[in-house]
Amino acid sequence: MSREGLAKHLEQTLDINRFRDYCPNGLQVEGRGEIRKIVTGITASLALLEAAAAAGADAIIVHHGYFWKGEDARVIGPKHRRLKLLLTHDVNLFAYHLPLDMHPEFGNNVQLARQLDLVPDGRFGDDSLGWLGFAQDAGLKTVGDLAGHVAARLQRAPLLIGDPAQPLGRIGWCTGAAHSMLGNAIAAGASVYLSGEISEPTVHLAREAGVAYLACGHHATERYGVKSLGEHLASHFDIEHEFIDIDNPV
Repeated sequence: MSREGLAKHLEQTLDINRFRDYCPNGLQVEGRGEIRKIVTGITASLALLEAAAAAGADAIIVHHGYFWKGEDARVIGPKHRRLKLLLTHDVNLFAYHLPLDMHPEFGNNVQLARQLDLVPDGRFGDDSLGWLGFAQDAGLKTVGDLAGHVAARLQRAPLLIGDPAQPLGRIGWCTGAAHSMLGNAIAAGASVYLSGEISEPTVHLAREAGVAYLACGHHATERYGVKSLGEHLASHFDIEHEFIDIDNPV
């Protein structure tokens, strides 16, 4: 398919124009015009770019791309090396931040729910970015049970703030660096909240509110959205897709 056709399909599918984001969503670095193989990954690190180029990618689609608000605009150091690799190999880079978090089918939050067998029944926060629901498995009775379930499914033990024996009630979640949404989750009625990262004030708020907090890893919680998007593109357009996971402990 053509670069323009891919860009248009992603623009419409992810409804990118409705978001006021911290970075440009869509085509960030222009490469060759014909797309035969897509590589998806979480972050456009040099390691991902090198692996994608070696795999013969014509386009790379990521959740974390470039040109963030407040970012140094100079093309030097790591930014120079990344852009040079893309331009040298004539590979397109597409990035989708909030649109990929929010999407009801390919989004990070809905895909995390599927990985963890969570049943959504509500939303909260700005743009309804946070999700609410409950555990499908009746055997998950406590916060400690949920933490063990998360560790098994995401292959990463979460940091648990709270009493493992606390009964498991309504669950709130938002992938990535959404620790600042804990207050919104509490107001929405969550008794436990899952996100990727945690901050020092988050610990105190969780303890004082009596709401358990599970920091499950930024990378670990956002591994599934962009992969599902790539799988959709492969089946919809009959093009090759490969998901490349660059390990990140955070």
